[in-house]
Amino acid sequence: MIGRPNTGKSTLVNALVHEKISIVTSKPQTTRHSILGILTEPEVQVVLVDTPGLHGGSSRLINRAMNRSATASMTGADLALFMVDATGWTSGDNHALERLQEAGIPAFLVINKLDLLKRREDLLPVLENFSARGDFAEVIPISARRGTNLERLLDTIRQSMPLGPQLFPPEAKTDRSMEFRIAEVLREKMLSMLRQEAPYGLAVEVLALEKRSDLILADAVIWVERESHQGIVVGRHGEQIKKISTSARMDLEAIFSRRFYLTTHVKVKENWGDSVRALRQLGYEESL
Repeated sequence: MIGRPNTGKSTLVNALVHEKISIVTSKPQTTRHSILGILTEPEVQVVLVDTPGLHGGSSRLINRAMNRSATASMTGADLALFMVDATGWTSGDNHALERLQEAGIPAFLVINKLDLLKRREDLLPVLENFSARGDFAEVIPISARRGTNLERLLDTIRQSMPLGPQLFPPEAKTDRSMEFRIAEVLREKMLSMLRQEAPYGLAVEVLALEKRSDLILADAVIWVERESHQGIVVGRHGEQIKKISTSARMDLEAIFSRRFYLTTHVKVKENWGDSVRALRQLGYEESL
């Protein structure tokens, strides 16, 4: 999955795998790591790689790490799904397309968010305009959110997969650990619930995880870059962090079909997004 931020890559991965593998918010650059979503069927296994949105204009170390992660994910891939937004082509799409062309792998143009087009007849000029911008093996319009045309997309992907051994056990849905997914769900809730006040420099680290027969206990620290951000996340009398933790717990219980008990702490790590040491601690070592 390649494209600029906010084109719906994570929504599509979740829809195709039929499980919440990647977090989804309306905020740009929600996805910070490359994450595998694994779809296994009797005759085919498709490994979908959700990637951070390719973007320019930032000199921060975390942004460079996200771009490197997205670019590196194309190495060795059999196929790229280049995702764009049906409501308009942007300079960000040009930037992402250049990175894709440098990788030199076959690509489908996936035009997402059909549900946002006002009229059905608006689609044809979009297809003609967008498809002329690159050399695409297929052009497939979809709505990942509503599930429109996803079976056609999946059929075309199946036909493009090379013969080879199954890479993951049939029950696997992702390569990411439970600790990683807990941290991501907590971050998703903060980005969604804090809305315009959400500081960009939010990170979550799960410090301890205990799996009991009927319960999973997780102890997590939420890192912010400034003292003022700590108050935004905690809220008055701790009300905001309680709401965030409760919402995250409900999602996690639905994902893993287990009861969860979450303990959260909010701490300051100044400018962690520009610290190699901090980024490695938070799991970005593969892209530094």
